Amino acid sequence: MSGSRLPPSTGAPAGARRWASILLWACTLALSPVGGPARAAADIAERVVAVGDFQALREALVDSIEEEGLVVSAIIPFNDMLQRTALAAGPAAVSPFLRAEIVQFCSSRIAWQLLAEDPAQIALCPLSITIQQTREAPGQLRLAWRPTAGSTAGRRAADALLERLVGRAAGLVR
Repeated sequence: MSGSRLPPSTGAPAGARRWASILLWACTLALSPVGGPARAAADIAERVVAVGDFQALREALVDSIEEEGLVVSAIIPFNDMLQRTALAAGPAAVSPFLRAEIVQFCSSRIAWQLLAEDPAQIALCPLSITIQQTREAPGQLRLAWRPTAGSTAGRRAADALLERLVGRAAGLVR
């Protein structure tokens, strides 16, 4: 695996090592100490939604995506994975989430625009928005996403879409 950051063979199948590496990265990220209301890193955008119904917010987000004529390609139960694999992060590992899901989707118009600008921008697809309910603040739900650093027309279009979807979803649950 040229260019990979995986450790040398440990006797485990390559796929297992890859998933272990991804899991370790995810757990490190998820379990990093955070504080204060502005919890997201500079390259992550988030919106706090003061509603306690996770299911309603997920439905509102999916509805918002579908109202744009887009299709949800996956809803990833990320916290379930963290709970199943907590021992890999250490014996005291506890997920910071009560619930966390990643909703993935794609806009073919924006994808083509991004690829016309630079084929390497395929790395920005699919777009995703997370829904989070933390142990620390169980009455608050958060929507978080990765802005594309809008330096091109395609990236600005992707960022505008993400902002629009989050705004619409937050408005639907109020």
